[in-house]
Amino acid sequence: MAMPMPMPMGPPPGGDMPPAMMPGMATPMGMSFTWGHRAVVLFPGWPGDRSGVGMYLLCLLVVLALAALVEALSAASRGLSSSSRPPHDSSRRQQLLAAGVHAAKMGLAYLVMLAVMSFNGGVLLAAVAGHAAGFLLARSGLLGSRAARETDAAAATSNGSSLHPSSEPKP
Repeated sequence: MAMPMPMPMGPPPGGDMPPAMMPGMATPMGMSFTWGHRAVVLFPGWPGDRSGVGMYLLCLLVVLALAALVEALSAASRGLSSSSRPPHDSSRRQQLLAAGVHAAKMGLAYLVMLAVMSFNGGVLLAAVAGHAAGFLLARSGLLGSRAARETDAAAATSNGSSLHPSSEPKP
């Protein structure tokens, strides 16, 4: 009985493209974090190679601001959903507003995720710092967040203490 011929395991004939290259890409896509200002984040050529460090710093600032905005919208979303009225009494307008805030939050969160997928260490650190700063600002009440005040009030009442000195028990 005759043995079948083995199939070749190399690249397809006529293909001079390295395996890590995808059609239309100028350079191979790395799957490990790199450091440096020569990154492509979110859009082709941005901040790019020829833009220099200034555009890279602007890119990091944009990523930081987007991540902080995600956290601010998250706090706003919690504030809209934790209203004092029961859910069945909520108006249709408030429900649509809450859905819009949620959609904006998720869209921005996906943009931050795609920016981090540039595998640039500076972009990752900017995203983490933006989330931390946004969380801090939203929870501290510096942004005027109703959710921060309600969270603080709920924590104070669950501990048995009160935020208002006039409601303390009298001796």
